[in-house]
Amino acid sequence: MNEEKVISSPVARTARVQRRAPPTRTFTDSIAPYFPDLKKKLALAGIQESPSAFLERALIASAYVSVGLALVAGVVFYIYYINVLFALAAFPFIAIGTFFYFMLYPEAKTYGRQKDIETELVFAGRHILIALRAGMPLFDSLVGVSSGYGAVSEEFRRVVEKINLGVPMGQAIREAGANSPSNEFSRIMMQLSNALSSGADVADSLEVVLNQIAREQAISLKAYGQKLNPLIMFFMIFGIIFPSLGVAFAIILFSLVSGGSLGITSTSLLYVIALIAIIQFMFLSFVESSRPRYVM
Repeated sequence: MNEEKVISSPVARTARVQRRAPPTRTFTDSIAPYFPDLKKKLALAGIQESPSAFLERALIASAYVSVGLALVAGVVFYIYYINVLFALAAFPFIAIGTFFYFMLYPEAKTYGRQKDIETELVFAGRHILIALRAGMPLFDSLVGVSSGYGAVSEEFRRVVEKINLGVPMGQAIREAGANSPSNEFSRIMMQLSNALSSGADVADSLEVVLNQIAREQAISLKAYGQKLNPLIMFFMIFGIIFPSLGVAFAIILFSLVSGGSLGITSTSLLYVIALIAIIQFMFLSFVESSRPRYVM
């Protein structure tokens, strides 16, 4: 007896596969409305994912990290004869903390994109200004800065691609300014868009906003230099003077009080070294993150 074979088309198979959403995606679709700003944050960060897909990745990553941290905590508790159930009790808090930690990734990447865009923004703007003064059309000026200026060239390249696809120039420039993480870049693009819509001289409008941004960047560099003085004092006290003199005084004090029976052990010195390393790492990280990246 011959059995009849049911032949299904690839389109039907694809439709059935699409209807079978993974359980995590179904859950993230249900919690996505509780994060209404996530879509905007992903767009500013340049992450080409839907909010549900990003939430799914954050949940999976936080689950792996939480399990790993709970296991490490359990091993540490077992070594020091602490009830291991404390690690299980802390697992929900660890999971929630790691999830919201991963949810900060778009904001961190947005901050990095902002710094990268503003690095050579003034030079790219002056390139456009010189080209406009020389009589070049605005579109050709944008094409000229779509390469050679780092991250800001990528933003101008997107504008040029939209214009080539048929989007009006004013609309493309306005959308680029609205979807940019850099306020300075947005001001330049909005100034260009307003000049195009009002029929004003684009070069004059661009020169005004460029001069203002250049003054603001110079002021921020001076403020950063003034901020370094108390930071260096803090680093000298808590990163160099206090650890070295504190360890020396502790050794002398313990030897005088206990008659030599108490002292600084090698394990205590390792803790001190670890604390010094953490302080220096925090100091260098803070100085590096707060340093303006402007090319003046």
